Amino acid sequence: MQDTIEIARETPLGGDLAELHARHAAAMHADTPPESIHMLPPDALAAPGISFFVMRQAGRPVGMGALKRIAPDEGEIKSMHILSEMRGQGLAQRMLEQLVEAARAEGMARLYLETGSQDSFAPARQLYLRAGFTECGPYVGYQPDPNSVFLMRAI
Repeated sequence: MQDTIEIARETPLGGDLAELHARHAAAMHADTPPESIHMLPPDALAAPGISFFVMRQAGRPVGMGALKRIAPDEGEIKSMHILSEMRGQGLAQRMLEQLVEAARAEGMARLYLETGSQDSFAPARQLYLRAGFTECGPYVGYQPDPNSVFLMRAI
C-alpha cells in the first residue's frame, strides 16, 4: 500500500529539503548551459510574493513547486521538481494541479512558466501541454533563448 501523498505550503528553507533542492539543481545543470538556467535557490524562493509547496510521502519530501506573482493577475510556476525515483505515478500532475489551484485562490488569471527545450525536459513539456499550457514568447524578465520553452495558460 502506497503511503498517502500530502502537499502543503512550507518554507523552502526547511532543514529536510536540502536533498530535494540539490537534486533539482543537479537536474537543471545536467544538460543546460549556466546562462540558460532560471531556477531560484532556496533563499530566493523564500521571498515575498512566492508561495512554496512541498510534496511529502510518509513525511519525506519527494517533490516541490513554487508560485511566483509576476503581475497583479499573473503568476509564474518555478522550481517544480519530483524526485526521479518517484516519477511515473502522476505526482507531477498533482503538484501542477496544486499550483494552479493556489494561483486561482490568489486571484491570478494567467500562469506562465519556462522550461528547457532539451530532450531531458520532454516529459515536463508534455505534462504542461496536457494541462492546457500553450507555447508563448518570453514574458517578464526573460529573453529569447534556444534552451528555453515559454508556456502560458489562462486559469
